[in-house]
Amino acid sequence: MNSLTDQPIGRVVPAPEGHISGEQLEQARTARRQFMGKALAMGAGAVAAGRAVAAPKGEDAILKLPAHTKGLGKPVAALGYGVPSQWEGNLQRRESPGLTRVSQASVSFCPLQGLFGIITPSGLHFERHHQGWWDIDPSQHRLMVNGLVKRQRVFTMDDLMRLPSVSRIHFIECGANSGPEWGNVALPTVQYTHGMISCAEFTGVLLSTLLEMCGVDKKNGKYVLAEGADGSSMTRTLAMDRAMDDVVVAWGMNGEMLRPENGYPLRLVVPGVQGVSWVKYLRRIEVGDQRYGTKDESIHYVDLMPDGTHRQYTSIQECKSVITTPSGGQTLLDQGYYNVTGLAWSGRGSVKRVDVSVDGGRNWRTARLETPVLSKALTRFNIDWVWDGKPAILMSRAIDSTGYVQPSLNALRAVRGTRSIYHNNAIKSWRVGSNGEVTNVQVNG
Repeated sequence: MNSLTDQPIGRVVPAPEGHISGEQLEQARTARRQFMGKALAMGAGAVAAGRAVAAPKGEDAILKLPAHTKGLGKPVAALGYGVPSQWEGNLQRRESPGLTRVSQASVSFCPLQGLFGIITPSGLHFERHHQGWWDIDPSQHRLMVNGLVKRQRVFTMDDLMRLPSVSRIHFIECGANSGPEWGNVALPTVQYTHGMISCAEFTGVLLSTLLEMCGVDKKNGKYVLAEGADGSSMTRTLAMDRAMDDVVVAWGMNGEMLRPENGYPLRLVVPGVQGVSWVKYLRRIEVGDQRYGTKDESIHYVDLMPDGTHRQYTSIQECKSVITTPSGGQTLLDQGYYNVTGLAWSGRGSVKRVDVSVDGGRNWRTARLETPVLSKALTRFNIDWVWDGKPAILMSRAIDSTGYVQPSLNALRAVRGTRSIYHNNAIKSWRVGSNGEVTNVQVNG
């Protein structure tokens, strides 16, 4: 037995004693074969997917040829932009009603429960706006670099896209992701509890390349200010060592130009740092000798501590994980084998291990990490589970390459209190009822 409650925040947890044995693995494989055979015999089509799938009955299910097997299909879609199948129309970003006073300053949540692998499709990438989005003419857009540099410059998009480019896969997470869960169970599904995160391949030029071209003052230039061109004039401070590391001035996402809602034609990519620092519609980079203390970092995106003080500039997204299937709002259709799957990530490096519990944290087993496992990117994990029809509580905890351990909710509350909004990376729990329904629950531990 290996309980997280015995582990302080940030300490390496020993490998769980509950590793699945060879005999148990064979039992799981046998259960999987038996379950799948039963599912096929019954014509069952969906497992823990939150939807029922109608299937043909009897011999018609395989012997009667459907129309699409006997007829001529649709022509090549040579023009226009490809769209998903009509049968997948329910998988979409969703806004939480009443979250903000106006939709121009709201959030659309990514449907994590329906995604595979680690890459978020561009059309499902979560959005966070402070004053709406714009579709800016790239021929008119400019990026200025000024401040403590030898050569102040203004770049066009053509100028930027001529420079040496890089492509990197990284997650972007809003600092307020899981924020409503600080106090109590507030949201029904993983789309709303954790859906302010996405992972994509971003393409652009390293910010360090631009700063070197402009002759950055490395002695006095301690900080960089990034400014956006939208109506909120989003501005964020970055330390110089971070700006010169892996920050990208990006124009591409998932092999194409950025979408307008994701900052087209230019945005900042700051791996491992909360999404508000990934300034969209990027128009200016200024080098200075001190933090700028702008409105978006002095009174917003700060952590309210138990003693009433505000903690500023805590922008790193700490190690975190969540089970996406089974998760809230889904239903297990029958007893037997299930693949429990989810996502893990860390703003400080790569994910080294994910442990999963099905009994509320009393026992843990190590999950499989699916490749690729990248730094500051989402990592997919899977683990076998045979459900016996009894109530269960599913949890996951991640450990990153620095040895940091994802904390329990109570361990995090002991340090941060319950009045915060931002940077909630606590272990998430899902309750499976005896009827197969999965709901949000908080475990005291």
